[in-house]
Amino acid sequence: MVTASTRLTDVTGGEVVVAALAAHDVRVVFGIPGTHNLSVFDALTRYGIRTVATTHEQGAGYAADGYARTSGRPGVAVVTSGPAVYNAATAVAQAYSDSIPMLLVSPGMPRTLPTGGPGSGYLHEAKDQSGAMDRIAARCITPTTHQQIADAVAEAFTFFNAGRPRPIHLEVPLDLLDEVGEAHLVRAEPRPSLAAAPGDIEKAVQLLASAARPMIIAGGGANRSGAELLAVAESLGAPIATTINGTGAIDSDHPLSLGARLGTPSVVAAADDADVLLVVGAELGNSDMWQGMLAPRGHVVRVDIDVEMAAVNIEADTMLVGDALTVLSQMQSALAERGHDARGTSPRVEELRSAAVAEASAAGARWRPWIDAIDVGRGPDAVVVTDNAMSVYFGTIGVLPMHRAGSFHFPTGFGTLGFTVPVAVGSALAAPDRQIVGISGDGGLLFTATELAVAAAEQLAMAIVVFDNSGYGEIRAEMLERDEKPTAVDAPPRDLVLLAQALGARGLRVDSPHQLVEELRRSASYPGPSVLVVSEPAPPEGSPR
Repeated sequence: MVTASTRLTDVTGGEVVVAALAAHDVRVVFGIPGTHNLSVFDALTRYGIRTVATTHEQGAGYAADGYARTSGRPGVAVVTSGPAVYNAATAVAQAYSDSIPMLLVSPGMPRTLPTGGPGSGYLHEAKDQSGAMDRIAARCITPTTHQQIADAVAEAFTFFNAGRPRPIHLEVPLDLLDEVGEAHLVRAEPRPSLAAAPGDIEKAVQLLASAARPMIIAGGGANRSGAELLAVAESLGAPIATTINGTGAIDSDHPLSLGARLGTPSVVAAADDADVLLVVGAELGNSDMWQGMLAPRGHVVRVDIDVEMAAVNIEADTMLVGDALTVLSQMQSALAERGHDARGTSPRVEELRSAAVAEASAAGARWRPWIDAIDVGRGPDAVVVTDNAMSVYFGTIGVLPMHRAGSFHFPTGFGTLGFTVPVAVGSALAAPDRQIVGISGDGGLLFTATELAVAAAEQLAMAIVVFDNSGYGEIRAEMLERDEKPTAVDAPPRDLVLLAQALGARGLRVDSPHQLVEELRRSASYPGPSVLVVSEPAPPEGSPR
């Protein structure tokens, strides 16, 4: 699986962890030191790895997630045992939901302490930490020797390279972290090209080439294969709708792009009516669809690196197992061999695109002036990080154009709150030359607002736009729609501007879209975070939203 390289002698287990991370080109680690992981933190600086101390382990996990989403490289968080691991568990679960490569490193209990026993009262002892995390992450690896530590890190990175890149928990017994020993460092295998079976390619291409109403849906699995995706779409004259995680897989301004408007009625109807529907790297789950699940009447061709996706949510008639870049390249070559010329954009596609834009704009009308201001105020290469907020899933996702894959981050699926600030921290460290813009509600901001102090300490230029509706506005609206009295959804008095300033950020209230444009531009050169608080527009009269 891997090949031996550097030999380490007379080193602690903690140093083996760090040396192995460095051997896999890890440059930044997020986390908090604790009694049981000090040997790891002792080695980080010596191996040239930048250590970013967050205020909470959940923030460390989210920051690692953001680093991975923006850079395309695995993000790493190092925490201590017990409560620290469980604090990070929500971020690990979100990374699992969105197929993000993240490595969470923590101590476990000493090797002499039995797991799952009655409990001995050992500091940070949990009933079964590794068992709990094995149910949350893709897997939990627990080495018991120095060599197994090195092998485990390589195993994790091989996993990230080889298939669906979900998070892994590396749990090293705390006595092994301090114990001196030796190990050979090993490196993960490079990412392989996983091609689909030629017969399956031929079958899929024959169907697509003869389709009168082909359509493509691209998810997060297509994010690193935009050129290949677009080449296939242009050959077929097929419109492309993306899931939220696939936002930016192709430029939103391209004539074939329907953007991240998969949940609009017109796009759902078009997908159901397509005679051949090509689905690339997408689950098509409840969190991707805002208008009910798809029920395609035509032939479904599915491309996914995970063979188990063949029958998830919709069943594939033709399943192409492989990585999106390689399989789409195979498809385009097969189309070219058939002499299949680019079709251009048909009136059908133009009408569908216009309808999808109109429907998304109507749904986000309350926030449209502010989202347009964000579009004007951000740079052309900005990374946009968002939270579960009404201003995002009604106002931003279907309205804000995105031009590059991996530039729009949203906690799809697991649907956590408190995502924006720590993911923005990770994104800023992954892409220091790009503008970082966050969008959050006031409720979500308060989950992880203390990570603003980290951004301030690290002097990370980022702007966090906070739409303030004085509580949990979406849940309040749902209660009203159910004819229930809103309960526990209204926030107590608080001043988000003063809170931001107390944490070292530049905080101010923004009263107009024009002012928001100016402040976004100013924030790009400010050495630290800017928190721009907007009073959320009131819903239309007669509507709880």
